[in-house]
Amino acid sequence: MSAFPGSPRLLKGAIIGLDPMNPLASIIVFQYNPETLSRTVTASQRYSPWGDSGEAQRLNGPPTETISVEIEIDAADQLEQGGASALLVGLHPTLAALEMLLYPKSLQVISNAALMAAGLLEIVAPEAPLTLFVWGVKRVVPVRLQSLNITEQAFDPKLNPIQAHVNLSLQVLTYQDLGLSSAGGSLFMAHQIIKEALATLNGVGGLADAALNSFGPGAGLSLG
Repeated sequence: MSAFPGSPRLLKGAIIGLDPMNPLASIIVFQYNPETLSRTVTASQRYSPWGDSGEAQRLNGPPTETISVEIEIDAADQLEQGGASALLVGLHPTLAALEMLLYPKSLQVISNAALMAAGLLEIVAPEAPLTLFVWGVKRVVPVRLQSLNITEQAFDPKLNPIQAHVNLSLQVLTYQDLGLSSAGGSLFMAHQIIKEALATLNGVGGLADAALNSFGPGAGLSLG
């Protein structure tokens, strides 16, 4: 007889920056999954200053969605196990990986400045890597990291942070932002199709529950 597992395997949330130039620099797997996740979903509707009734129900596209999560990072386990990175620099690598999602690449900035000085390049804003918020297999969405609120709570003798609390504010990017044919736009469309399937499942489940309540074992017809 096989033993019942003590606990199910827990999937870890993550933020992944798809940067072909440095693919390992922007993979942040949450050490501990946040206990709460806050989302704000706002409809993208047309506005008619004349109160045109024909426009009232029209949508410009998918809604605007923002996600807020709070993550805890702690180097205690790595320090206890003698992890070289934690011993040398504490949590700096993890925090740097998050912050670099907001920075243009230094090589690109320096290269653009040199080309500008030589009169060979017009100023073009550098692009951030495509960033994905991963929260289970049913929620993988492209996002823009809007802000980080980092509270470093404990330090080692060299003043490296060893415990930190990070509040992340993310804006979900849609196919309207990225283009339907792009990798990010296709990911969002897949996310929307999954939502449509789940909404249909909810409707089917609601009808089944209503039918059971109406025609269940205690609702038989009296023939006598």
